[in-house]
Amino acid sequence: MKSFETFHPLVIFAFFAAAIGLSMFFMHPAYLVITIFLAVSLNIALRRGQFFKDWKLYVPLFFLMAIINPLISHNGKLILFYINYNAITVEAIVYGLSIATMIVSIILWFSCYNETMTTDKFIYLFGKISPVFSLTLSISLRLVPRFQQQLHKISNAQKVIGMDYRSGSLLHRIKCTLRIISILITWALDNAIDTADSMKARGYGIGKRTSFSLFIFERRDGIVLLFIMFLLMVNIWASIIGTTTFYFYPTFSIIQWDLKNILFYCSYFLLLAIPIIIEIKGGIEWKLLKSKM
Repeated sequence: MKSFETFHPLVIFAFFAAAIGLSMFFMHPAYLVITIFLAVSLNIALRRGQFFKDWKLYVPLFFLMAIINPLISHNGKLILFYINYNAITVEAIVYGLSIATMIVSIILWFSCYNETMTTDKFIYLFGKISPVFSLTLSISLRLVPRFQQQLHKISNAQKVIGMDYRSGSLLHRIKCTLRIISILITWALDNAIDTADSMKARGYGIGKRTSFSLFIFERRDGIVLLFIMFLLMVNIWASIIGTTTFYFYPTFSIIQWDLKNILFYCSYFLLLAIPIIIEIKGGIEWKLLKSKM
């Protein structure tokens, strides 16, 4: 079992809210390097097999976003060359790489969020605040992987009876694709009816909703949550005083490496490294327990 998943849902949600929120606004090169490094590290720790399958998607996406910016933005002082009288500048290239790094990092954080913040944890946190919204959102998020699985099953079944949409004439492919879509829509409607009947049979909407959960807020959860909140406040303060600010145009700002800035960089690193530290600690404890058996 992954150690970070065993923590209280409030701790898990607070961490990813802080990590994703800060990653969306910090464009400073030092912060971007920390973000992408720890986002990749956490993906390897929590979803190693799936991450190494998905890297074929992340790498082209990264370079595609990095290439687009210098083609549409021609600001900057350091001109490399011209394409149709449009300047390609170093600043635009670096800014494109920075935007690509930020977006890929956010995608990676969300991948880890989906791995650890399950449906029951989300409903546990927000069910009492807004039961209808939390249930609707939970069902919506659940539909995407179920649709993918069912589409894969339907495609394989149709392939067995000679209705493979990937081979044959164009008309045959269109016919097979429409048939698969029709079957998928029929399945989705039937599944929606079954879900509605199941909810009605369980008394949904009749009276006040009660809930059951096995989540207990322990002492370790309080310590980690306080640590997350403290480091979050430190980094928000760093943003307020301008430590996280970096200008790409008209030319690059100077990256400060004095003691104050290094301490802020370290606080950001510690914040994003919390799950990895927990995973390493859990791995060491597990090996010690196995050695005593």
